Amino acid sequence: MKSKKVLILGASSDIGLKTIDLYLNKGWKVFCHYNQNNKKLLTLKKNKKNIQLIQLNFKTQNNLEKKIKIKFNHGYHTIINLIGYIDNKSFMKTKLKDTILSLTINALVPNLIIKNNLNYMTQEKWGRIVNGSALGIPYGGGEYSFNYNLSKHCLEFIPGKFKDWAKKNILINNLRIGHTDTKIHKKMKKSLFGKKRIKLIPINRMAKAKEMAEYLYFFGSEKNSFMTNETISSTGGE
Repeated sequence: MKSKKVLILGASSDIGLKTIDLYLNKGWKVFCHYNQNNKKLLTLKKNKKNIQLIQLNFKTQNNLEKKIKIKFNHGYHTIINLIGYIDNKSFMKTKLKDTILSLTINALVPNLIIKNNLNYMTQEKWGRIVNGSALGIPYGGGEYSFNYNLSKHCLEFIPGKFKDWAKKNILINNLRIGHTDTKIHKKMKKSLFGKKRIKLIPINRMAKAKEMAEYLYFFGSEKNSFMTNETISSTGGE
């Protein structure tokens, strides 16, 4: 591939920014999705070549499918999905509309973008898809992350068509991202972010954003040449 293109959904996250750096350093053209103005991404675009920003807030339901087709129409060799909408709703307090919104943003929209891009990957005879998932899924999620974990659980469902994709060198995997030192935890109610939370991790520390980015790059680049249809946990032993 002369000009490799990667789409990073939810690129403004701490892990997303580190992932951008890895792909840029390897000479990829990077398309960065974000949902609202982000100073770090805007600054990055001014200082780096081979980067293009795509702004679209998936909360906007009007003509969403049409907007997705227009915005994400470049054709990508790799899609890294780091979308992580959190509404801080408990199981008992959540309403149907809350669950539908989380499912739409965290699972249905990424799958639609992936589906729309599969023809391009097929033509190129090369594709890598990596979905960033959640470590809370096996435990039923946290007290205020029911909809988030439910939607990430749905995201992990890989269609049976992956067998046909694999024949065309299109590989898809899920990465359950462990407790990482990022700003997303500050958005969660009563999140155990300190010493008590760290004690639950056998490695006895949080992950660094760069560590998670390196795993994402591995599965989303030529380094992954054989693994597909897997859900991998990088959680420090939890």
